[in-house]
Amino acid sequence: MKLGVISLGCDKATVDSERLVGELVGHGAIVTPDLPHADVILVNTCGFIDAAKQESIDAMLDAARLKRAGGVKAVVAVGCLVQRYRAELAAEIPEVDLFLGFSDLHHLVPALAARGLIADPVASHPGVRQLLGDAPHVRYLKISEGCDHTCAFCAIPLMRGKHRSEPLERLVREAQELERQGAREINLVAQDLGHYGRDLGPAGAKLPDLLEALLRETAVPWYRLLYVYSAGLTERLADLIAREPRIVPYIDMPIQHASDRMLERMRRPERQETLRRKLAWLRGAIPDLAIRTTCLVGFPGESPDDFRELLAFLEEAQFDRLGAFTYSPQEGTRATLYPDDVPDEVKRDRLEELLEVQRAISAGRLARFVGREARALVDRVADPDEDGATHVGRVPWQADDVDGVTYVATGGWAEPGSFLTVRLTASEDYDFRAVALT
Repeated sequence: MKLGVISLGCDKATVDSERLVGELVGHGAIVTPDLPHADVILVNTCGFIDAAKQESIDAMLDAARLKRAGGVKAVVAVGCLVQRYRAELAAEIPEVDLFLGFSDLHHLVPALAARGLIADPVASHPGVRQLLGDAPHVRYLKISEGCDHTCAFCAIPLMRGKHRSEPLERLVREAQELERQGAREINLVAQDLGHYGRDLGPAGAKLPDLLEALLRETAVPWYRLLYVYSAGLTERLADLIAREPRIVPYIDMPIQHASDRMLERMRRPERQETLRRKLAWLRGAIPDLAIRTTCLVGFPGESPDDFRELLAFLEEAQFDRLGAFTYSPQEGTRATLYPDDVPDEVKRDRLEELLEVQRAISAGRLARFVGREARALVDRVADPDEDGATHVGRVPWQADDVDGVTYVATGGWAEPGSFLTVRLTASEDYDFRAVALT
């Protein structure tokens, strides 16, 4: 069976896709990028915001068109959007053969076998997670599923359910497999990394225990923490990051807003003063720490004063990186009951202004590293038009895909996935320029 894969949404969904594809490869599937000539197309959908929903629907419609054209024998849709709207999607896109929610994925192999697409429903060898991207040296490890937070704008708990931690031993084995596949950087992801182990009881492993096990049982040079609520940033965790060079000094800590009125309305656990204290403590505890955050603008009831308070806090807090999005109502969330949504044009204007403010902040934060030596992970060979750089990579303060890059002049050749010692010679809004020393 030739299998085509369309994986949409966040890095956590990519992990889901790679695990599921690994199971299918264990039953004899061969992954192909040639979707029109695939026997089966698997679409992993996203349902986080309206734009992601539309992208997922478009992907299913495109796969359905390929099936009608005669080359594709079956289309399978899984993921967040299917979990929430399976009945509606089945009625609207009948060309999709299987809609499987998270609790139904065990039906996938028997259903494909019943259609004659898998010859033997018993795996020919154990499923091994399959790389779906083009950079085997950068991988993601999802350490838990679901979320116990009750943010008023977020439908993830409705799609993914309550928080469940993956067993530590299973995660160590998966990290070892990623290392065998060439991983040089593993990014830990979850809805909230800090919740790891809270469902395992007082004696269960917590996030520092998991990190220590990964460091002990693998030789992966870089581990990175993505998406940790501030409450999960404990002294033990900060101490571990500060003393262990294989955990890069980088934390993704979403705040969503800084107006106490908005934070309360969003049902966020933090307040401005607690955020202020947490940031000061983190920067004192972990040398050279880069902190990324996420903000939501245009939430119902957000006044001009609330927005100005957010901008003022960003100027004060000096986050190294920031991602932002505008509010869109999600069915079943508390925020849909609020009658005072912000006009779309105001949301767009606020988003543009916020990103412009952060652009200047990020540029200033990067400038402090110019002249320093750093370790850079090579991601690719530079294109001819990239201003004299021979390679493009990242230093520890830059996460894959969401942050800027480092343009390196080496005077030689370096394999993607290798490390170089570089001197940072210049900074731009989000990127560095560097020369290789080794």
